[in-house]
Amino acid sequence: MYNIDKGQEFEKATSTPEGTATWKNQLDKFAAGNPSEWVTGAVFGGTYEREGLELRDRQMLTMSALAAMGGVEPQLTGHIATAYKHAGMSKEEIAECFVHLMPYIGVPKTLAAMRCMEAALGDLD
Repeated sequence: MYNIDKGQEFEKATSTPEGTATWKNQLDKFAAGNPSEWVTGAVFGGTYEREGLELRDRQMLTMSALAAMGGVEPQLTGHIATAYKHAGMSKEEIAECFVHLMPYIGVPKTLAAMRCMEAALGDLD
């Protein structure tokens, strides 16, 4: 499924205009064909719109994959913020996701994920 309108709705609901513009500009600046449109339509307007998982579950999976990959801290930070602000996850639940991953992804990647959490959530309660 590819739905640019649904993807744009998701972006508006889960990100700031500045945040969306930043990643779109990074993709589109040097690449022909506006690849950011594909992300908007296919990922946010497609994958995220599928039945079977709630946004909370999708964010948990996305955070886990990004933490395991490493080197994608801006994306992980954004997804942590979305999990907290829009998917109903508490700071403790997000932290527990990363602690649970520690034996699988290692201490350095877990610490990097926690730094992303600090950047995304700071001192929020």
